[in-house]
Amino acid sequence: MAERHAARRDRVREQMRRDGVDAFLITTEKNVAYLTGFTGDSTWMLLTLDSAQLVSDFRYTTQLASECPDVSAVIRPSNKSLIQGVVGELQSSSSGPIGFEGHSMPFDTYQQLIDGSKGQQWVPLSWKVETIRAIKDDSEIEEIRLAVRLAEEGFAQLLDQFRPDATEREMAYELEHIVRGLGGEELSFHPIIAVGDHSAMPHYRPGDRKLSEHPILLVDWGAQTYLGYKSDLTRTLLTQDFPEPQFEKIYRTVLEAQMLAIDLIGPGVSTLDVDTAARQHIADAGFGEFFDHGLGHGIGLDIHELPRFSRTAETPLETGMVVTVEPGIYLSGWGGVRIEDDVLVTDQGCEVLSSVTKSWDSVRITI
Repeated sequence: MAERHAARRDRVREQMRRDGVDAFLITTEKNVAYLTGFTGDSTWMLLTLDSAQLVSDFRYTTQLASECPDVSAVIRPSNKSLIQGVVGELQSSSSGPIGFEGHSMPFDTYQQLIDGSKGQQWVPLSWKVETIRAIKDDSEIEEIRLAVRLAEEGFAQLLDQFRPDATEREMAYELEHIVRGLGGEELSFHPIIAVGDHSAMPHYRPGDRKLSEHPILLVDWGAQTYLGYKSDLTRTLLTQDFPEPQFEKIYRTVLEAQMLAIDLIGPGVSTLDVDTAARQHIADAGFGEFFDHGLGHGIGLDIHELPRFSRTAETPLETGMVVTVEPGIYLSGWGGVRIEDDVLVTDQGCEVLSSVTKSWDSVRITI
């Protein structure tokens, strides 16, 4: 993995040259991990055009040597803050413009860096590492495949645990227990298990409603691997007969919109065009006002990564990107339907990594 991390750092250096900076202070924990393999915290990386240093503290001396032996470590003494440790290194290693992660650095941290490094020019370089992270290498794709498999097996086992008197929250806890038992590090995020009109809230947190209280059951979940890579899936089910014909119309509309979007995905295709196609299909069915979040997003070390499908994002898809496709229709006070899969952009088009059944015939389950 050391070679992979070194190659990633070289890609960042190419960006640094284009942006005209001599050094780049990387403070986002996931970006530090992506570029070095380090799994701890409280550690920043100072990347120059010909070197890389991790500024950390005594707690991580051994861990740094073990996880990223190809990157030099600067262990600050306990009487110096992380900011002071970085400033000290900057004074001896760089005199030109220094980039920083402007999209994620707190203003107070930025101000302390400015005050401590007088005479240094600081240049905000927002989303630079995240843009590189959007294209996954082979090892990352395999980790995401594993995350998908863990999520799918976890869901299959959860179906066997459903019972009428179980609450949303109980089933959320059970799902986490199952995924950890399968070897997952944890869930990708706090899962959404929503009964009835709770399913009309896209980011609902499970509560005390019982599964038997309403036929609609929406489950949005994902698994995280030991190395930190995530999956993200959603299925909408019926746990009882539901005589309202509107549900079938909404479900089929969402499924058709999702399949239409997936069929469009491929290298060079604009994320805006994919989003627009799904959104237009839902609007043509009469539900346009009930779908107003983005169609999907990249996944990887974070659950929401670049690229993004939305009305405002226009990014050409590239081979190696892994994205979610998750259209939905949400009627407040009635309920909602969302269907979500994880999709890899390939040279030939795309590959749907997830395989949990979603046909209309599979919606009705017995609990």
